Amino acid sequence: MKKGIHPEYMDTKVTCACGNTFTVKSNKAELHIEACDKCHPFYTGVQGAVAKTGRVEKFNRKYGLNQDEKKAA
Repeated sequence: MKKGIHPEYMDTKVTCACGNTFTVKSNKAELHIEACDKCHPFYTGVQGAVAKTGRVEKFNRKYGLNQDEKKAA
């Protein structure tokens, strides 16, 4: 390897938006990330605030239709 052309490799403090901190090796002194293994849904198994609804449910909610009323009639 040529001398003097490679960036310095150092310990880097990584800070997540959830508050978790850890160290890795990088050429930057600090990194700020949005999701880590402590808060990402893939690793935690907890779904976020995003509600998954189908097209029929959205239509029924939009026009005030209720499936229970149709069954009772």
